[in-house]
Amino acid sequence: QVRLQESGPGLVKSSQTLSVTCTVSGGSITMDHYYWSWIRRIPEKGLEWMGAIGSTGSVYFNPSLKSRTNISRDTSENNITLRLSSVTPEDTAVYYCASRPGYGHWDDFSYTYWGRGTEVTVSS
Repeated sequence: QVRLQESGPGLVKSSQTLSVTCTVSGGSITMDHYYWSWIRRIPEKGLEWMGAIGSTGSVYFNPSLKSRTNISRDTSENNITLRLSSVTPEDTAVYYCASRPGYGHWDDFSYTYWGRGTEVTVSS
């Protein structure tokens, strides 16, 4: 059983960089054809797909966030990290990692595996 566990700072100040990590157990982030996405739930706005990294390390971003987003992985630690720069209070959200096999359709949110999310508040 693949399990995803997010961890993050809890509170970040405006203009700083937010960093959250997803640690995967029960499976490898290099599993063939799997894509690992970052998704956030913004209060009163719903889910937003932010980006993904594939099993080969290829990365994909939501165009609206691309300029501020970086996704990386550590295969030795089996984790994936999201960094979002120049944050504002509008980036306050619960940040989830999720995964499934197959490319694309990122924002249908039909993922096989989900973490429980980590809440991040951006103070002004």
